[in-house]
Amino acid sequence: MFLSDHIDHTIKKLKAHMANVLTLTNLSLGGFAILFAVKGQLNVSVLFIFLAALADRFDGTVARKMNIESDLGKQLDSMSDIISFGVAPALLLYQGLLHEFGAPGSFFTIFYIGCGAFRLARFNITESNGYFTGLPITAAGCLLTLSYLTIHYFPPYVFIFIIFTLSLLMVGSFKLKKI
Repeated sequence: MFLSDHIDHTIKKLKAHMANVLTLTNLSLGGFAILFAVKGQLNVSVLFIFLAALADRFDGTVARKMNIESDLGKQLDSMSDIISFGVAPALLLYQGLLHEFGAPGSFFTIFYIGCGAFRLARFNITESNGYFTGLPITAAGCLLTLSYLTIHYFPPYVFIFIIFTLSLLMVGSFKLKKI
């Protein structure tokens, strides 16, 4: 009887934290992406950002399906997203190309991260109504990461335009239907 109760309690605790484990996986993968970008292993960084996107895709789904959504989970998800889809892609593009622009490259890198943080903070204080306001940081981060894969095909100034545009789209006031 005691063992059965203990196992039931353990399973309930695991279930309650399953979404947070996926969220922390997203954060960890974003952290690895940053570390590899700093070390100059940019292709590995790309891989970790896309793996973080995969983990991010499932944490909310798991929370909703298991009916374990929480304010803590929402905050943790945003903090993970700023690492995985704000800092990691911005640093990837900075290391890959934007550092060549000097101060403007640094400015647009930090501007993107700031706009992403603003976007997440705004999301956290608004009620869920089936729409996103502005481009979600996950989408912006994945697009910025994809753009890195094209740096050999476009002139360098195009990437200043891309990072600036994605930054403005994140803080924009337009509505996007959640999928």
